[in-house]
Amino acid sequence: MRDGRQVAPTRVRPQWRHQYALGLRLLDVTAAVAAAAATWLVRFADATGSREPYLCGLVLFPMLYVLCATLGRAYEERYVGDGAEEFRRIVQAAVWLAAGLSSVAFGLGLPIPRGYMVVALPLALAASLIGRSVARTGLTSARGRGRCRHRVLLVGTERSVAEMVRQMRRDPNAGYTIVGTCLDRSSATTVEGVPVVGNSGTVIAALWATGADTVAVTAWSILSQRQVRRLSWQLEGSDIDVLVAPAITDIAGPRIHIRPVAGLPLLHVEQPEFTGARRIVKGSFDRLAAALALLLLLPLLVCIGVAIRLTSSGPALFRQRRVGRGNSEFTIYKFRTMRADAEQRLADVAAANGSADGLLFKMKHDPRVTPIGAVLRRYSADELPQLINVVIGDMSLVGPRPPLPSEVARYEDDVQRRLLVKPGVTGLWQVSGRSDLAWEEAVRLDLDYVENWSLPLDLAILWRTGAAVLASRGAY
Repeated sequence: MRDGRQVAPTRVRPQWRHQYALGLRLLDVTAAVAAAAATWLVRFADATGSREPYLCGLVLFPMLYVLCATLGRAYEERYVGDGAEEFRRIVQAAVWLAAGLSSVAFGLGLPIPRGYMVVALPLALAASLIGRSVARTGLTSARGRGRCRHRVLLVGTERSVAEMVRQMRRDPNAGYTIVGTCLDRSSATTVEGVPVVGNSGTVIAALWATGADTVAVTAWSILSQRQVRRLSWQLEGSDIDVLVAPAITDIAGPRIHIRPVAGLPLLHVEQPEFTGARRIVKGSFDRLAAALALLLLLPLLVCIGVAIRLTSSGPALFRQRRVGRGNSEFTIYKFRTMRADAEQRLADVAAANGSADGLLFKMKHDPRVTPIGAVLRRYSADELPQLINVVIGDMSLVGPRPPLPSEVARYEDDVQRRLLVKPGVTGLWQVSGRSDLAWEEAVRLDLDYVENWSLPLDLAILWRTGAAVLASRGAY
């Protein structure tokens, strides 16, 4: 106690965050030095030209690169562990450096070697991005083993705390371990298996008891705005993070902006964008990328088609009616992975061996699947002909799972929002478990994509799709 007030526990920030931030700094120094050295080798491989500017660049470029990253807060510990933010900040730093070098060269007439703009900067940025991907993978692996995690204390009503516990447990890779809760207006001793260690009036004592480094106030807490502000004051200098959860969920950061109104930080939530220039850019990217992929994969597609025809009776391609954007039906193309009479045998197989999950029928060992079909399904190669649907315009590279008309007929109102965008060859459902996902989770992921779609999100999902396919998670 200090002057009658509870004193926040004094502790250093978790050691793993400091080590991770230091690792990123060393990574960028190494990347910049290697890029500068590569530029030297490229420029003077034939031993001609003035070397003095490049000699200066060998020293100055790494310093300027790391300086811009530091000014751009790429190494601040509160941002480590947030993959998207880590990537965004180093890219922003590279853009600042490029703009700064160009301005100095043009404005002051200094002979800045163009090799550092053309060769060194792109190489350094690429190395930093790759290094961060590796570091992020290592961090995710460590979190899977229970390390490098934030210890969180939740504050709120029983209902709101229970919902936040479920939300946080959906994504264990986020790195949050809930160590206790402070409940108001409840006599419960545990919430979703998490012990109750106090109420909103004993948060500081609960932090001492649990050793938490993060306190999260839920959307329906009885704490007033003044009380939340006072709590943040009490935690100043303690290295304990304070999080305040909004009442709205599954909305991505780009759609959320803080708008101060009469001293209140109000969240402004932009409406999802389903038309306009961004939609045109996405459609153009999808069709061009799909057409290029079809050309590159044409020999593989032909080999797969021939193998299917030689090993089982029936056509190589499977055609089926699916529902796309705006409830419009289209014909989807896939490589046939089942016997020719698979549709006729569906009812018998479902009754004998299948399991229903929501509106979906899925079976790990479906007797209708051919031997080569099992291999195609394992690596999602049966989905490749859907690139034709993308070129035609019926589908996107990334989007919700394309549903059957019989599924859509039983959709509830909320699920209908899946049809606001084109279905995708891959999507959040593909990179999050595929057939292993429960129906409710698949719907949640699809709706999350619909609400927050963007071209950067599409690129991230396409990147993750490769890893999901190679790992064969949920493929059957």
